[in-house]
Amino acid sequence: MNLYLGLDFGTSGARAVVIDSNHQVKAQTQYVWENAQENKLPHVWQKALFCLISNIPQEMRREIQAIAIDGTSATVLLCNSYGKPVTEALLYNDSRGVAMMDKLKSIAPDNHPVISATSSLAKFLWLLENISLSNQSYYFLHQADWLGFLLHGKLGVSDYNNVLKMGYDVGELSYPDWLTNFINSEVGKNIRLPEVVTPGATVGNITTEVVNNFGLSPECVVCAGTTDSIAAFIASGANTPGEAVTSLGSTLVLKLLSRTRVDDAKYGIYSHRLGDLWLVGGASNTGGAVLRHFFTDAELESLSKQIAPNIKSGLDYYPLLEKGDRFPINDPELLPRLHPKPENPVMFLHGLLEGIAKIELRGYELLQALGAATLAKVYTAGGGAKNSTFTEIRGRYLGVPTMKAVYTDAAYGSSILAKKALEKVSR
Repeated sequence: MNLYLGLDFGTSGARAVVIDSNHQVKAQTQYVWENAQENKLPHVWQKALFCLISNIPQEMRREIQAIAIDGTSATVLLCNSYGKPVTEALLYNDSRGVAMMDKLKSIAPDNHPVISATSSLAKFLWLLENISLSNQSYYFLHQADWLGFLLHGKLGVSDYNNVLKMGYDVGELSYPDWLTNFINSEVGKNIRLPEVVTPGATVGNITTEVVNNFGLSPECVVCAGTTDSIAAFIASGANTPGEAVTSLGSTLVLKLLSRTRVDDAKYGIYSHRLGDLWLVGGASNTGGAVLRHFFTDAELESLSKQIAPNIKSGLDYYPLLEKGDRFPINDPELLPRLHPKPENPVMFLHGLLEGIAKIELRGYELLQALGAATLAKVYTAGGGAKNSTFTEIRGRYLGVPTMKAVYTDAAYGSSILAKKALEKVSR
């Protein structure tokens, strides 16, 4: 039996899904971060990676033919030539790059997606100015790149989804001249950007060490990964222009499949390549992290059942935990709007859910206004997909069929990516 392993490293933890040749789930397991700080620590990612693999039944491990990993977009780190991290990770929502905005604007073309406080390039520039480095070689990698290295041993390989926010040109499939000129003239050769391949392309077989430690087949290949939101889109089954996936995890991520590419840094909008089509979208800092700040999971479930989803709350919230958003308003100084706060927790939750739904609607309206495909259907992934009340509220605002995706786990999408990669190799 041929099996395929997908690994997802998200904001709340890591997950693994094993599927067979018919896309049926055969095993799944998860590793939850104990606290938010753990998500910044590469050695915790490594522990989670190997725990997930070891929790897969031994008889299944031997049958795994391919592995693919997704990670949070623009979560980055520097490591030395041996692959050892020399910094803690800078996470997807780390906005210290706001200090580099003038530098970014002097390097990148006007209105480029990297001109954002949370872009990979902004973090790269911040590291250059704030970290003391020796003359040895370093690699600037994304989360999925480094985790893949732990399995295949080839340092410095990425995919064109992860490097989009570094400035990689996904239309030309190359690093643009403005970026390579900057690297060569001001950075030098001691910090290397990764080689870029197609998501799902075979990078190499797993290392002998991993084979011996976990009982995997030496024939198992490791594929180039993707970002968590792209993996969630793949998992949903959406495949027609106009179909979209909203990922309701700790943050809110929108992806609308379109024949037209749309990039507009002014609004935090960028397009990922998906074969011959484009995934147009953006990511907001609103989402489940805000809800969990005020309510436990049990409270969210109980209070949601008391909400009348077809009645407006009368509240006008912009739910954020701290100032700053990326999309549909790209403003690092944007303040949360969470007042007035009613004493009744049901009313307060109702207002929060509507606030997130309004941001989602505003996001899709903006994508369409800038030339993306007309919204026809929205699949929902992430933890928020389980909340039927939330789905009804969102459907009321969006005005199109809104439903939970059959598969909502990004790890499932990565397992499909791994299977497709092996199919390409065998042709």
